[in-house]
Amino acid sequence: WNGPVRVIGGAGTGKTVVAMHRAVWLARQLADGEKVLFLTYNTNLAADIANNLKGLASSDELSRIEVINIDAWVMRFLKARKHSATLKYESQLNELWTDVLARSEAPPDQVLPDSFYKEEWERIILPNRIDGRDEYLKVSRAGRGVALNRRQRAVIWNVFDDMRAEMSHRGWKTFQDAMLDARDLISEEGDKHGYRHVVVDETQDMGPEALQLIRGMVPETKDDLFFVGDGHQRIYRRRAVMGKCGIRIVGRSRKLKINYRTTEQIRRFASAILTGLVIDDLDGGEDGSNDYLSLTRGPEPELLPFERENDEIAGIVERVKQIEEDEGTLTNVCVMLRTTGLRDQYYKAFRDAGLDAVLREKRADNQQVPGIRVANMHRVKGLEFRHVVMAAMRDGVVPNRQAVAGSKDKTELRDMELAERALVHVCASRAIESLVVTWHGKASEYVQ
Repeated sequence: WNGPVRVIGGAGTGKTVVAMHRAVWLARQLADGEKVLFLTYNTNLAADIANNLKGLASSDELSRIEVINIDAWVMRFLKARKHSATLKYESQLNELWTDVLARSEAPPDQVLPDSFYKEEWERIILPNRIDGRDEYLKVSRAGRGVALNRRQRAVIWNVFDDMRAEMSHRGWKTFQDAMLDARDLISEEGDKHGYRHVVVDETQDMGPEALQLIRGMVPETKDDLFFVGDGHQRIYRRRAVMGKCGIRIVGRSRKLKINYRTTEQIRRFASAILTGLVIDDLDGGEDGSNDYLSLTRGPEPELLPFERENDEIAGIVERVKQIEEDEGTLTNVCVMLRTTGLRDQYYKAFRDAGLDAVLREKRADNQQVPGIRVANMHRVKGLEFRHVVMAAMRDGVVPNRQAVAGSKDKTELRDMELAERALVHVCASRAIESLVVTWHGKASEYVQ
């Protein structure tokens, strides 16, 4: 290819497999000292890709492919250059936001919900690297649901100025700022890290700062960048337009349309979660799903209501034991919960009921360890299991109250809703043969 390539496709269409084969093919073309960098957003997926590449590549080819999630790459890159700041995820800044917002003194007619400031910070301040009031007064806020005039911006800026000052005082930086720092250092140093090609999985979860960094990692030349992704699976709300980040893919885009993983019945269930929502194609256009299908058939997903939590857990145990009796193993079964707290609670309950169970965390899964896999929903991205149980799919848990509350901004609420629905879509589409959805009490509106 004569430049960056984008491959999109629904869940189960083989995007990651395509990316792995691409990485191996590129590795075979390399000169001595050159490498292929394979980036993902998700830690679990990076571990699984590194493990799966062992079946596709020789030891020499493997030595030329580096697989890592992008946050880990940024931390390692900056640490090697004596970058002194402590990097923080947005979720780690909640206490600081509480302090900063508590002492802000906006006039009564300027009061906005706390969520507005956090969204403005992530969508406008960080991607545009805004450090001063004048920059904020001029920056485009296209895509934000709350319109602001110049006077309002001037007042609101005080909050962001305080936030910047507090982070600087504590020696903290966001990962978004750190990515742009890394991009600048690469530009200053020139080509010293040995990467000839970059292959990117989960492109839909890479924000504008990440895409700008990736664009700077290798010079614009033949076969430089290869991206795979699916806007239907954007679970982290990091929306970016590739063209605006310097990645020009016009004429070099393909779409995968056949789901090789799930049955058509499961595919339809997973797709129905997103019915009526507009999904982007990672470059500012729309990506429809009416040309996406599965070739295999199977049973319809089962929806199992229970009155009490203990009944639900007992029902899952009974179902899982039946699978074990039929197949002789539980390693192909995964029970998925919306939160880590619920994951731990159900995991303990399964163990107490005499089931072998394994917490699915950051590392690659060791299939030699017996037992059902128990995971929170964000940890199953990019994985697949013959049998999936989506548990505790009840009202107030899915969608998660904290994830979809606290905003009056219609654009913000729409993005929150899309991320929650995308998460359920991702989980349902991990199932190869059977999907069971359970809850106790009132069912989630998504199930209804």
